Amino acid sequence: MKASLIIFAIGVFMAALDNGIITSSLTTLIYSFGVSPTWGAWTITLYTLGLAISVPIAGKLSDRYGRKLLFMIEVSLFGVGSLLVALSPNFTFFLIARLIQALGGGGIFIIASSYVLATFPRERHGRSLGMLGGMNGIASVLGPNIGSFILGATGNWHWLFLINVPIAVILLLLGGRFIKEKQEYSRAKMDWSGISVLILGVLSLMYSFTNLDGVNLVDSLISWKFYVFFLAAILLLVIFYLMEKRLQHSDTEPVVPVQLLHQSTYRWTLLIAFFSGAILASVIFLPGFVEQYLNVSSTVAGYWFTPVALAAGIGAAGGGFLVDKKGPTWTIALASSLGIIGFLLFALWVQSIWQMVIAGVFVGIGFGSMLGAPVNVLVTEEAGEKNKGIAVATSSLSRQMAMAIAPTIFAGFLARSFMNIGSHIKQGFADSGIQVPADAMQKFAPQGGAAGSGDFHSLLEGFRSIPDVGVRGVLMHALHVTVKQGYNGLFWSALVFSALSLISALILGAIRRKKASKPEGSRA
Repeated sequence: MKASLIIFAIGVFMAALDNGIITSSLTTLIYSFGVSPTWGAWTITLYTLGLAISVPIAGKLSDRYGRKLLFMIEVSLFGVGSLLVALSPNFTFFLIARLIQALGGGGIFIIASSYVLATFPRERHGRSLGMLGGMNGIASVLGPNIGSFILGATGNWHWLFLINVPIAVILLLLGGRFIKEKQEYSRAKMDWSGISVLILGVLSLMYSFTNLDGVNLVDSLISWKFYVFFLAAILLLVIFYLMEKRLQHSDTEPVVPVQLLHQSTYRWTLLIAFFSGAILASVIFLPGFVEQYLNVSSTVAGYWFTPVALAAGIGAAGGGFLVDKKGPTWTIALASSLGIIGFLLFALWVQSIWQMVIAGVFVGIGFGSMLGAPVNVLVTEEAGEKNKGIAVATSSLSRQMAMAIAPTIFAGFLARSFMNIGSHIKQGFADSGIQVPADAMQKFAPQGGAAGSGDFHSLLEGFRSIPDVGVRGVLMHALHVTVKQGYNGLFWSALVFSALSLISALILGAIRRKKASKPEGSRA
């Protein structure tokens, strides 16, 4: 069992790593293929959409054909996709290869988690799922740093993907030998029409999120690009529910059993999974905070994120242990409380690197404890043996959706703060008594302010080049205040997600205690 867990953990790390590793090479890829930044962003968007497609399919097929077989297929797809990405002769081929890679990577975590839940003793579920969740979380947040290291060492973006190929081959060899399972396979007819409608609904929903603009969030919410796809997604998901409901008493097995959707514990767990995804998405912005607010060089800012990643690993292991000892809702409540403390420290206290490390450890242990063990234990609690895979898949899909939505919200705080830099500069000059001609103000703060946080480096270089020490000091302070304002909005919103997770865990805990107190025959 230990060997199989290590194999699954390596697979989870490999798949999760690739979701973030590409961000470090995005500029290089855009230049290499000669495409616009808008098209370049599709390298990430398409991978996210591919993950969303593969999650429900892998979860359902693993229940039907076996987790070992599906794991081997997923790893093979990921390895072949990685090789094709590295050998891409043009950008169209690159995007198709990225989709193949995502279809392979999306199901690995779900299959690994459902394997643990179905195969390992109940008393080991927490620790084993904690290990998988830790690998998933650490890889997600360390991806950009590892990508930068590989790119810097090799000078070639192809190695970001070629490195996956030998790892995939090793996993296939070891998996074929060491992964053992006894599984009762479902022999009912597959609901392919339901799977198709679910995929279209999820794709439409995820694509609608990509059309949101963090700076003009309200305007983008009423733009046709968002609401047409969003409303189409809602309609398709309603149709999917009605289709699944009709299959309850037929010889075709539904994708998501309706009885799962009717369970309050299941619905609350999906909500907690969503909040955990939003919290994880906020953590990805911490290296930018270190560079832009704490004035650490961009070449080493990412490395200061290492304590957070290590804390996440400790949190994942500790969270798994606590699930076995105290229960999943207790663990989520504690993890959410740690997240609240950490984000509160970031918003109100952090002014230096050592303070950032302390606050980051709270956040890291908090989100690390959430990933893997508690959510997966809860979501499969009443799923039954044959539905564990799809239950884990739906919680993972809920988390994935949050990771698609939340960055837009968080980035919007940063972008909107830069639109106020002009007023901060004016206030700084007024407070310092420095008289600046109106036409000169246009040079320092153009009308409307900076377009977004991406202008940070150009503003910083421009302000540093100002020869007058007094003027330069005012401008640098205004930039500092602007950056802090943006990240404070991010930290407060992440704190809200943590608080919502805590409230949900407390409500779910009360529901579970009420169910446990009922006589066996009277339970729903």
